[in-house]
Amino acid sequence: MTSKQRAYLRARASGEDTIFQIGKDGISEEMCNQIANALEARELIKLRVLDNAEYSPKEAGEEIASALGAELVTVIGTKFVLYRPSSKEKNRKIDLAAIK
Repeated sequence: MTSKQRAYLRARASGEDTIFQIGKDGISEEMCNQIANALEARELIKLRVLDNAEYSPKEAGEEIASALGAELVTVIGTKFVLYRPSSKEKNRKIDLAAIK
């Protein structure tokens, strides 16, 4: 992913709401399944790590991204953004190939 593509995704994510929170229970298989479903539908999601979690936002983002084949776009404070293109053509909203 190029820096322009990453900047484009950061800008798109700034207006998005946080849809998942990672707390003291950590990252479970069920949570990963839910995040995978959200990525399939939205392609770009924002997550938050609570203060009582055992992970830092960067650690959580890297672990989830590697487990789901997603891209960690950015980490800001307690929040991070993940991107994965949808496998279904009808769900594709973001075209990174147009951004060079």
